[in-house]
Amino acid sequence: MNSLAEHFLLAEQAGKNLHMEHIEDEILNFGVDGGRGSINFLRSLRDMLAGASRSSVNMTVKWDGAPAIFAGTDPADGKFFVAKKSVFNVTPKLYKTEAEINEDLSGDLADKFKVALTEFSKLNIKGVLQGDLMFTDLETEKIDGKSYYTFQPNTIVYAVPVDSVLGKRFSKAKIGVVWHTTYTGDELQSMKASFGADISKLKKTNNVWMDDATYKDVSGKATMTTKETEEVTSDLSNAGKTFRTINSTKLKKFLNLQNSLTGKLIGASFKTYQNANIRKGQSIGNPTKFAQDYLTHVRVHFDKEISKLKRDDSKEKLENKKNEYLREFKKEMRNLINLVSFIKHVTDAKLKIVKKLNSVKGLTDTFIRTDNGYKVTNPEGYVAIDRATGGAVKLVDRMEFSFNNFTAIKAWDK
Repeated sequence: MNSLAEHFLLAEQAGKNLHMEHIEDEILNFGVDGGRGSINFLRSLRDMLAGASRSSVNMTVKWDGAPAIFAGTDPADGKFFVAKKSVFNVTPKLYKTEAEINEDLSGDLADKFKVALTEFSKLNIKGVLQGDLMFTDLETEKIDGKSYYTFQPNTIVYAVPVDSVLGKRFSKAKIGVVWHTTYTGDELQSMKASFGADISKLKKTNNVWMDDATYKDVSGKATMTTKETEEVTSDLSNAGKTFRTINSTKLKKFLNLQNSLTGKLIGASFKTYQNANIRKGQSIGNPTKFAQDYLTHVRVHFDKEISKLKRDDSKEKLENKKNEYLREFKKEMRNLINLVSFIKHVTDAKLKIVKKLNSVKGLTDTFIRTDNGYKVTNPEGYVAIDRATGGAVKLVDRMEFSFNNFTAIKAWDK
């Protein structure tokens, strides 16, 4: 299996509800194949941004929308529906009438889905599309003395100048959505998903503002300079050299141990450790220290779980399990250091690419809402899609977005 994207299509049952992972985590998800695939993906992105005429990847912007919404035609009866993520359940929950929405939803969510049912039914959607709902109500606010239409579905506040061409479009819209995934098939349960959505064939209506999330560089500013290209190439070269030092058998053993940390022990996993550091704003500095500190994380988590137990035999059993994991992880320390070093190089290359992508002005301005007003921020991130297989990975500045997630005033906090 050579392509990272092929893993995505196999990893998700029937190709539905495709879940995107951070590109630097693919080695943790799929071992050496995932590591090799992440380097290849980033090489393709580098080539695209260096001006290659035909790249093997498409790029989309990751909008911070909510809730996820599905819309299309039910193959069973030919009727239009909107739905939440339960659309692909064995017994799918579809909303084809307002009465069905009222039975299952309430309040603001019910109101959003009613608008979606009415307005999306006019778009002439073939098959099923998945998107992120962006707004059903717009606010008008002044930011730095300028009038904007704003909407905040989740963490990021999107703002469009009232007097702009896009602002005039927004003023007429009753609902906004960004479509990003297409589903095809003869029945809902067996539909196949592919990243991306061709909205060019959808019927246009003033009541619906929609976008397909495709990354648009109308200015040409996203083309990397020779120096920038060389810097990314250097990171990828270092990633490649480190990758060759990772023992595939030992990596497989480490990942099997990781997968065995389930239930209350999932907190001792390497991914949990990684995410805890990101939430604290701590990136991988020294790979050796980062790897060694993981053992401390494992010990602390096990000790916390042991302290909750009342029976001595239960405590002894978990203590033995803790020592067993620590013994195995210590044995694989050299390989773990190489793994962390690889993740660091892949992350460095990714962040340089994200920084370049962020240099282009998007469709809207993006802010986060704080107690002291608005703070300019970047988009949530980007999605790279393999043209050949349709698989995709996320490119997100996890430090920035995680910080925003923990410090911004969310839509539901207002």
